[in-house]
Amino acid sequence: MMHTTTIEEQLAKAGIQPTAQRIAICRFLFEGANHPTAEDVKQWMDRNFPKVSLATVYNTLNLLVSHGLLKELRFQHDDRVVFDVNTVPHHHFLDEDTGELIDLDEALVTVDARLAPEYEIHQVHTVLIGRRRG
Repeated sequence: MMHTTTIEEQLAKAGIQPTAQRIAICRFLFEGANHPTAEDVKQWMDRNFPKVSLATVYNTLNLLVSHGLLKELRFQHDDRVVFDVNTVPHHHFLDEDTGELIDLDEALVTVDARLAPEYEIHQVHTVLIGRRRG
């Protein structure tokens, strides 16, 4: 379990005021939430930290994204927006049977982009879609 002081320090280091609601949301996110949606966070908050509005959840998630503590992921195949605590470059595998989104190390996927010289690539994020065998 991540200690409250550690979360407070991470937030303060990022320039975010560590309020009780933000600390609670971070506790859920940083202690193993797997690519949650805002609604997943809200459901957890309702069970563990009642009376926090969905707007507060969205505002906190957006704040964490804007300060680089989270990544926001949107996919063409799906209307949901998910949040990723893994902010280092990596790819994803989407299990089309379960909807589970699995992190893949950047070294596991190679992309050979042959673009015209006027294009400059800053990051490659690939989503592989399939299902687990067996």
